[in-house]
Amino acid sequence: MEQKLEILQYCPICKSNEIAESLQVKDFFQSREIFGIYKCKYCGFHFTNPRPNEQSIGSYYKSENYYSHSNSNSGLIAKIYQKVRNYTLEKKYKLVSSYSAKGNILDIGCATGQFLNQFMQKGWACQGIEPDDSAREFAKTQYGLEVQKSNLNHLPGNHFNVITMWHVLEHVHDLQEYLKQLRRLIKKDGVVFIALPNIQSYDANHYKEYWAGLDVPRHLYHFGRENVEQLFNQSGFQLLITKPMVFDSFYVSLLSEKYKSNPFHLFSAFFMGLLSNISGMGEKPNHSSLIYIFKPI
Repeated sequence: MEQKLEILQYCPICKSNEIAESLQVKDFFQSREIFGIYKCKYCGFHFTNPRPNEQSIGSYYKSENYYSHSNSNSGLIAKIYQKVRNYTLEKKYKLVSSYSAKGNILDIGCATGQFLNQFMQKGWACQGIEPDDSAREFAKTQYGLEVQKSNLNHLPGNHFNVITMWHVLEHVHDLQEYLKQLRRLIKKDGVVFIALPNIQSYDANHYKEYWAGLDVPRHLYHFGRENVEQLFNQSGFQLLITKPMVFDSFYVSLLSEKYKSNPFHLFSAFFMGLLSNISGMGEKPNHSSLIYIFKPI
């Protein structure tokens, strides 16, 4: 029988073998299976272990409720997700365009293409990467975008002014190889935007195994701020600034309360989202999700 799980014997970032299980988490979203989350004793990085291999991970995404791959408005969670996404699209465009004039943009994990379409409408040359077949076809047919399945190797080096990954890196099996490709693809004066859940946030610490930002086993890694900077420094990038994703705390808290079967989930989620955002304010943001902006060095 084909082995569908792979076991990591060392930390994916620092390669230390001083790792131990710190939490057991249920896949509330789809399979109801239990997965372990390990922590590196040396650098503090968290990662799902064991985890589905690249050949079997796709089955854990097969759900009508995987909202980033659809435009569904069916159900409260989906409606909230779509409303927030529509609002944040313009915010993301303003953020990215403030760092780069019109040029070539690559959105990795572009889903159904709404984000890239905004740039195409403003005269940017747009390319996307999207593994999901239905989301990729929607982006191509609805918006006329150039979207490939998954391979970065065929893309030209030193070509893109901007590369974006909105909640994508936590899904990538080979971190070092992927960042090596990012470094090859970005122009010398280009900018890379990486959005990730923050396991050090207030809501993550509050919800623990119920925190929706863990999303095992689809999320292979669970990043803190220092881990992200260390990983990118290893691959030839310098952190410019970290920005909060304020709405994520409310959405993640709503899902987390749902996983806890809280009958007052709307009120509790709003309160926790607000508390998390307030707690995360400061010189170094510590919100539920963060945007890291890097330049190559």
